[in-house]
Amino acid sequence: MSFEYPEDLKYLDSHEYVRLEGEIATIGISAFAVDQLGDVVFLELPEVGDAVSKGDSFGSIESVKAVEDLNSPVTGTVIERNEPLIESPEQIAEDPYGEGWLLKVRVNDTDDIDDALTAKEYAVQVEG
Repeated sequence: MSFEYPEDLKYLDSHEYVRLEGEIATIGISAFAVDQLGDVVFLELPEVGDAVSKGDSFGSIESVKAVEDLNSPVTGTVIERNEPLIESPEQIAEDPYGEGWLLKVRVNDTDDIDDALTAKEYAVQVEG
């Protein structure tokens, strides 16, 4: 099965994506990760104003199959979290790159994502 990996995003080994617009990073998880998780039942995200650090866990996503940590691709401050998704986490499967985003973070250093994977690199990694 082949998934969509938008070219304007960067990806982590741990399946998070980041879309950087100026100093605002939108963070979510890839369609591949959503598929692997199956039915998502719970989402734990930091509060607005919380600090997140590149490479560290900022929350977790729970499905009927597993609980996975969510890792931040950037260091910065949470400016928004997807409240509707917290209420209805199963909706992440419908649009992981659009309405299914998790956090918006004001980044301290936009160079944080320089070592993240391109869409092509990520696709090769997850699909062989």
